[in-house]
Amino acid sequence: MFNASTYIKRRKLLRQQFKSGLILFLGNEESPMNYPANTYRFRQDSSFLYFFGLNTPSLAAVIDIDAGREMVFGDDVSLEDVIWMGYLPSLKERAQVAGIRHTASLSRLEEPIARALKQGRTIHYLPPYRAETAVRLSTLLKKPAARIKKAASVELIKAVVSLRSTKSAEEVAEIEKALEVSREMYRVALRLARPGLYEREIVGAIEGIALARGYETAFPIILTINGQILHNHYHGNKLEKGRLLVIDAGASSPLGYASDITRTVPVGGEFTPKQRGVYEVVLRGQLKAIESIAPGIKYRDVHLATARAMALGLKELGLMKGDIDEAVAEGAHALFFPHGLGHMLGLDVHDMEGLGENYVGYDKTVERSKQFGLAYLRLARELRPGFVLTVEPGIYFIPPLIDKWKAENKFKSFINYARVEGYRNFGGIRIEDDVLVTDDGCRVLGKPIPKTVRDIETAMAGKK
Repeated sequence: MFNASTYIKRRKLLRQQFKSGLILFLGNEESPMNYPANTYRFRQDSSFLYFFGLNTPSLAAVIDIDAGREMVFGDDVSLEDVIWMGYLPSLKERAQVAGIRHTASLSRLEEPIARALKQGRTIHYLPPYRAETAVRLSTLLKKPAARIKKAASVELIKAVVSLRSTKSAEEVAEIEKALEVSREMYRVALRLARPGLYEREIVGAIEGIALARGYETAFPIILTINGQILHNHYHGNKLEKGRLLVIDAGASSPLGYASDITRTVPVGGEFTPKQRGVYEVVLRGQLKAIESIAPGIKYRDVHLATARAMALGLKELGLMKGDIDEAVAEGAHALFFPHGLGHMLGLDVHDMEGLGENYVGYDKTVERSKQFGLAYLRLARELRPGFVLTVEPGIYFIPPLIDKWKAENKFKSFINYARVEGYRNFGGIRIEDDVLVTDDGCRVLGKPIPKTVRDIETAMAGKK
C-alpha cells in the first residue's frame, strides 16, 4: 500500500465533490474456478483499491458525506481461517493503514444503508461488473438486480474518473515498476521466438517471469502468429520461419498498476522485405503519435494524424491510392487499421473501463464516431498532464474483412484490392508503448524495449 496520507487525500478530494448523501463501495469477493474453495487469484476492485488500498476479499466501505464519517466493513479471520490460510491482522489494524478509524462487521453494512433509505438520502454507488456485486447491491438497496447497473450514480462515476485519470508521481512510479518487469518479459520472448517452438512455450516463460518477481500479468497474454486477430488468446500454433509474431503483454504491480506493451517480431530473427516495409509504416505512425501528444490536444486528433501517416505509408507500398486526407476522412484506412490508437492505463489495463468508456474517454467536447474503426477509439478527449495512455497503432490484413469490402466495391478509389491480395496471409503488426502526458509534452514510460527493425533483429540474435 501507499502511505495512509495518500488514501486520506483521495477520499477527501472525493468528498469535496458531493454536497450530501452516502457513497457505497463494495470490494470484490473470491471467485471460484469450479467449486467454492478452489478460487482464482484474488483481484480487488480497482476503485476500492484506489480509495482504501485494502487488497483482501469481502470488504465494503461507506463514506457519509453529511456526517464526515468513513467506515470499512468486514470480518476478522477465524481460527479455521488461520489454520488453512494463515494469520491476517484484524480489520481495525488493516483499516488504520488506510487512514480509517471506524470499522464494523460486514453483517452491519445493512444498518447505515437502511437508515439512509428510510431518510430518503441519496446512496451513490458505481456500476457493478460482477454478477455477485449486482446481487449484493440489489439486496442492500432493495432494487431489482436488473435495474442496479442503470441506476448507478453518474455523479460518482464522473467524480471517480476525474480523480483516477490524473496519475500522481507515486502511481507513475508503480507503472514503471510494472514496465521493468515487462521489459524482462520481452527480452526473453525475443530470444525464444524461433521456429519449432509453440506459442504456449513463450507464454509460459514470460508469465513465469512476472510471477517470479511477485507480479502478475495485467491481462491474459496475447501472443500469436495470427496477428490479424486483434485479441487472439489461442496459443497452440507452432512457430514457423517467415511468420510474424505479435506479443501484447503487461505486468501488474503488487499495488495493482498495469503496464501494456506490444511488439511484433519475425520468427527466426529477420524481417522479410515485405514485412519490413509494413513494419516501418506502423513504426512511423507510432512515432508520429507520440510526437503529437501534449496537454490540450484531443486524442482523437492524434489518432487521425496517425491514421494519415500510416495511410500515406500504405500508399507508398501500393496498397492505398488517391487523396489520403479524403481516404482517412471517409474511413478507408480502417481496412488496415480497424481499432483505436489507445486507452487510459492505470489500476486497470483499460483504465476505468468498467465505469463506462464514454465517461472515461469522451466528454461534452467530443462524441463517439459511428464510423467503422474510429468508433472503437476508447480515448478521444483532450489530454491533460498526468494522464497515462497507450499508443498502439497497427496494420492488419484480415481476410474476411478484405473479402467483404472487396465484394461491396467499398472505397475502391482508395484501396488497391489487387495489391492487397498479395498480403492476404501476411497477418498483422502492432507496436505499443505507455506514455505519460507531461506539462509541456509527453514521456514514454519505462526503459526502452527493442522497437526499431535493427534493434529487434539485434536482440533476437542475442547481441543485445
